[in-house]
Parts: sequence; C-alpha cells; structure tokens
Amino acid sequence: MSDWKPSAYPSISPYLICHEPERVIDFMMAVFDASLLRRFDRPDGSLMHAEIRIDDSIVMIGGGATAYLSAEVHIHVYVADAQAIYDRALASGAESVQPPVQKAAGDDLRGGFRDPAGHLWWVATQGVDPL
Repeated sequence: MSDWKPSAYPSISPYLICHEPERVIDFMMAVFDASLLRRFDRPDGSLMHAEIRIDDSIVMIGGGATAYLSAEVHIHVYVADAQAIYDRALASGAESVQPPVQKAAGDDLRGGFRDPAGHLWWVATQGVDPL
C-alpha cells in the first residue's frame, strides 16, 4: 500500500482527451465491460474528467473543452478472447484496423479497431494455439 496513489490504481494510466467523451465511455463499457469509477462534470453538465476501469487498469477520459486534444492514440489491452472483443467492438460501431491474426507460431492473436473518437485499440490474447 502507498500513500502517493490510490491503492487500486496502476502507476500509469492513459489519458484520452476527446470531443465526444460520452461516446468513448459508452464504447468502452460495451466492448470491454468497463466500469465508470469516477466522473466530474463542468457546471454546464458536460464531462470534464472520468475514470474508467478495464480489468486491472484505469483509462482516464477528458472532455473536449480544451485545446489539448489527444493526437492519434494507440492502446493495447490483453483480453481473454481477442476475436470476441474485436467482434463486439465492430458491433458497437468501431472501424476495423486489422482483424485478429496470429502472425507466427507462439505470437499473440492480435487485432485492432478505431473507436468513435478515433483512438486505436489493439486487443491481444496470449497463449493461442501454435500455427
């Protein structure tokens, strides 16, 4: 236990700043079974900051009322079934970047998709049967 960070948080968390943060939060909840931990709104009700848990990790989301929007972002997530998550992402409105593929024996099964805000998500499953 430490007193310099929340005990249930990793030391590093990606922080995504986007124009439509609600769509990204809904997308993460639909695709990754993510849960909303905290949310702080501006006086007008728009999202200022949110923290989303995916398995043992935290993704922070900022609303787009700032000049500091995220450039192209890539996020890698290990999941139990990369194909199922990829399929769920496409069903939730994602754009395919790469269907899940295992490039060589012993490699992870890995695929990618772009969420509604343009962030690239790479999902992988380790331990897929050798080719």
